[in-house]
Amino acid sequence: MYNKFILKNGIRVVTENIPHVKSVSIGIWIETGSRHEDQTNNGVSHFIEHMLFKGTKIRSAKEIAESIDNIGGQLNAFTSKECTCFYAKVLDNHLPIAIEVLCDMLFNSKFDDNDITKEKSVVIEEINMYEDSPEEIAHELLSKTLFDDHPLAYPILGKSEILKQLKQKEILDYLHKHYTPENIVISVAGNIDIKNTYKMLENKFGHWNSNKIEKEEQKLPLIKQRITSRLKSTEQLHLCLGMEGIPQGKSDLYSLLVLNNIFGGSMSSRLFQKIREDRGLVYSIYSYPSSYKDIGTYTIYAGLNPNQIGVVSKLINEELNFIKKNPLSETSINKAKEQLKGNYTLGLESTSSRMTSLGKSELLLGKIYSPKEILEKIDKVNVTSVANIVDRVFNNDKMNISYVGNIKEEEKTNNRLRSIFF
Repeated sequence: MYNKFILKNGIRVVTENIPHVKSVSIGIWIETGSRHEDQTNNGVSHFIEHMLFKGTKIRSAKEIAESIDNIGGQLNAFTSKECTCFYAKVLDNHLPIAIEVLCDMLFNSKFDDNDITKEKSVVIEEINMYEDSPEEIAHELLSKTLFDDHPLAYPILGKSEILKQLKQKEILDYLHKHYTPENIVISVAGNIDIKNTYKMLENKFGHWNSNKIEKEEQKLPLIKQRITSRLKSTEQLHLCLGMEGIPQGKSDLYSLLVLNNIFGGSMSSRLFQKIREDRGLVYSIYSYPSSYKDIGTYTIYAGLNPNQIGVVSKLINEELNFIKKNPLSETSINKAKEQLKGNYTLGLESTSSRMTSLGKSELLLGKIYSPKEILEKIDKVNVTSVANIVDRVFNNDKMNISYVGNIKEEEKTNNRLRSIFF
């Protein structure tokens, strides 16, 4: 059972006491990511994430790392399209240390000019690392293809040329605009005393006040139908197909998750068995849904020999059409539901998973579903609800395609893909 509190300054706190474990996970969630940026500062959210580890008024970067390493804990962070999270996982008796370190990072980071210059080099190398991964490029290119000029199309890491131009003032202005109490959720899960945890958080975070800034309204992206490609010297061709999916918080999402398990979400799925196991045409093929506050996407990926793009594309389209014309059986749906429930329930045994579920749900949805409610939503999935999702998501009118590889005849390849999918 979770508890929700609001600190005096408006920061939301969600906690869950799990008495049978010895660990505690705590996350500071900020509703800011690449979606909240523009073409002049793309990548600033991720860069700020890096800078909070570079030293505070009382700790060097090394001392920040050692403060958690020395107690056998973990300290990390991530940035996504819609949020940033700083988190720690420690033994339950070390929770005060984790709170103090995260608080220090949030309020006292120096953003020294020399550190900014050095960290720009680090992030540019991170961007270069992704540039060396054609599979990552294909997925990034698909986002641009799906969302066109909408901020959801922006890469989370940003672009090197934009990053190089960012000044300290621009970085701090963005920080002060988005790192505000009303934009933050603190989630804690593990073996905790709820009252003492609340007191510690109020003591460390409750004094912080900032100018309340009205949130900018996020425009809804419009998904059309496009093909994009990028020439890269690779042995494999990396193909991504994307369609409109289901937004976060919608009950239909569970029907899509069940459908995905059957279609391409596991090694026993139709795509994997038909195209890799039966035909041996790919090494990797899978599908997955992504969900944002107001829209979702559904992606199919395949890594293949460039000469096989026509054959593999036809097989993928045949599988899409087969499921559209032949409703999935109750037996296959029940099997996928059990698989989904099993994966979800196993995840509940991790304090990190529970902390993430609590924090992300409260931050982006303003509501938290209990494990019982989640399992009930999965149980409600049936033949009809899955068929409705098939009609809604497997829509070739909103099919977008991206591919990366050593493409010799781009226009010929595009025409072939159009004839198969469009």
